[in-house]
Amino acid sequence: MSGHKCYSWELQDRFAQDKSVVNKMQQKYWETKQAFIKATGKKEDEHVVASDADLDAKLELFHSIQRTCLDLSKAIVLYQKRICFLSQEENELGKFLRSQGFQDKTRAGKMMQATGKALCFSSQQRLALRNPLCRFHQEVETFRHRAISDTWLTVNRMEQCRTEYRGALLWMKDVSQELDPDLYKQMEKFRKVQTQVRLAKKNFDKLKMDVCQKVDLLGASRCNLLSHMLATYQTTLLHFWEKTSHTMAAIHESFKGYQPYEFTTLKDITYTFLRASQAGDSQRGVKWLFPGSSMAPFASIAIPSLASFQ
Repeated sequence: MSGHKCYSWELQDRFAQDKSVVNKMQQKYWETKQAFIKATGKKEDEHVVASDADLDAKLELFHSIQRTCLDLSKAIVLYQKRICFLSQEENELGKFLRSQGFQDKTRAGKMMQATGKALCFSSQQRLALRNPLCRFHQEVETFRHRAISDTWLTVNRMEQCRTEYRGALLWMKDVSQELDPDLYKQMEKFRKVQTQVRLAKKNFDKLKMDVCQKVDLLGASRCNLLSHMLATYQTTLLHFWEKTSHTMAAIHESFKGYQPYEFTTLKDITYTFLRASQAGDSQRGVKWLFPGSSMAPFASIAIPSLASFQ
């Protein structure tokens, strides 16, 4: 008799285990179906979608923060490269003007030397902009790899729970269409699915709240980060422009009264234009080359010497 009872309990345990396996298989089936519906973009129940409108708005904000922070990080790196390149070119121009100014003993040479020194000074001061930018880039990368990554993990867990919850809803909808209240087995199956829906909704609601709170905190943290780091960069930039503007203004004041140069550039030389203005060419410093030949349309522009600075 005892052996019969033991055998009976073993059958019940095996039956319960089989039911658990079947339940998990059915649950995975409806989850997979829900994932397929989402992946293919098929229309879902409008009431279920509307219930997650606030969550979808938070997710859109999160993806915007994630995308713009990545773009900002790339822009900062590119900006630093451009600053280094501009500073290098400005320094080279300053050295060139100084070397040419040392060779020229006129007032023009003095102007070139002063301007060259100012450009070299400006190039050195421009490199100071890289310090707040490097710090800014480090803060943005830390924000991306810690705050955004942590929120991204929570969003992934939430999406998994949402798929489970909506899959359970599809399962309950399918069971309710064939439900006969007079049949005990169908009612038991419906209650089982209903319990699964309640459990999935409980997990989903918890993670939904976590995602909304983290996205709000993420947006506030990004605002604080940008306001603090951009204020530091703005202060450094203002100091740079103040120093360089004072230097350039001093050069401008020191060379007041010097005779300025007036350059005229001809952007387009045509045969008709040259023929029409041939009478006044000598007064504008234009000398004809090879008169009467096929080279008549070409002219050389006489550039005045630097003697006017002496």
